[in-house]
Amino acid sequence: MATEVPTAAIHYPSGDGKPMAETWLHVRAIMWLHQALEDFFRDRNDVFIASDIFWYWEKGSPEACISPDVMAVLGVPQRDPRLRRSFYSWEEAERVPSVVFEMASRSTVDEDLGTKFWRYEELGVREYFLFDPEGVHLVPVLQGFRLNGTAYRRIVAKDGTLESELGFRLRTEDTMLRLIDTRTGQPILTRAEAADAAKASAETEKKRADNLEAEVERLRARIQQLGGGNGNGS
Repeated sequence: MATEVPTAAIHYPSGDGKPMAETWLHVRAIMWLHQALEDFFRDRNDVFIASDIFWYWEKGSPEACISPDVMAVLGVPQRDPRLRRSFYSWEEAERVPSVVFEMASRSTVDEDLGTKFWRYEELGVREYFLFDPEGVHLVPVLQGFRLNGTAYRRIVAKDGTLESELGFRLRTEDTMLRLIDTRTGQPILTRAEAADAAKASAETEKKRADNLEAEVERLRARIQQLGGGNGNGS
């Protein structure tokens, strides 16, 4: 008679020893996208965003595992990474990622368009986007798919962008995948761009304050001059 192995005794690896991505271009694209998603969803506490972690979807089956480059799971709170080294659907009310992104490379493009495509479709990942930072492995370099029933259908580009149901559009900018807030039409800045914008705004505000102070001093001097002139002429 077969004996069921206790769940606690089953080992679910949290890594495979492989590098995060094939090139630095891919690593940077993943980092930029991850941060952009964090910033886009900053006002929500029920969105889990992760990059290069294992997603296990079947309890008791360590082989039922896949590692998206970037994923966002709505309805699941963000936690301390030390408490969620992998994502287990059965511990999260059977949630699956709402959207998955893969950065296509020479060594992954066939899997991204093959095994992973069919796996995400089968598991019910609502949206799937692929981006080629190098611009040589995918035509077009940005592709998107959305479930229509149980099968993926290609998302048609509009004005050079692909729109997600989650409230943002995606646009390629050289080796970066840019998020644009559909409510405001404004791009989600990278952390470096946001810092530069804040610095420029502070410098502009300082210049405005300096000019205002100089104008006040000029007017004060003019008033004193006019007051002195009236006093001498009385």
